[in-house]
Amino acid sequence: MMMQAAGVTALLALSCCASAREQSFEAVDTRAYHLGPGDQVRVITYNDPQLSNTFTVSDNGNIDFPLLGTVRAAGFEPRDLARHISTSLESKGILTQPSVSVEVAQYRPIYILGEVNHPGQYPYQPGMTMLTAVALAGGFTYRAVTSHATDVRHEDLNTPAHEGRISRATALLPGDVVTIDERFF
Repeated sequence: MMMQAAGVTALLALSCCASAREQSFEAVDTRAYHLGPGDQVRVITYNDPQLSNTFTVSDNGNIDFPLLGTVRAAGFEPRDLARHISTSLESKGILTQPSVSVEVAQYRPIYILGEVNHPGQYPYQPGMTMLTAVALAGGFTYRAVTSHATDVRHEDLNTPAHEGRISRATALLPGDVVTIDERFF
């Protein structure tokens, strides 16, 4: 009887440790996209084609914008970056009441590793789930765990990447690294 109680206690302790290590990514807010290194953004300045172009967010999170120089882009939502550029253009006296819009021209890629037929880098599309990413990678191999996967996510430059378990319907974000595990039997 005492051995059984010790066994149950050990199992409870192990399950607590496992849940502390594994984080769930089920609640992803896909509406509020924050720019990051590797994203390409199209900046359109109304009635000024010289200030309209496509820019790539650099590794340190900036874009080089004409007449403004280095502009912080990582961490901003596209509409907030447009507001920031517009305010900067006006405060420096470059334009009066500028109308600027920013849209994502190309998202950071996602990476799919492990038990898929064609592991590698794939373009991200809004609304992509773990299952659609696996479909892009040629489907599961016969050894794959098909019910869940592991995802490494780096949400912004100021926080370290974190790892968690995701289900087939979990929404992915640009830059995610998804690993499809191998079955033991």
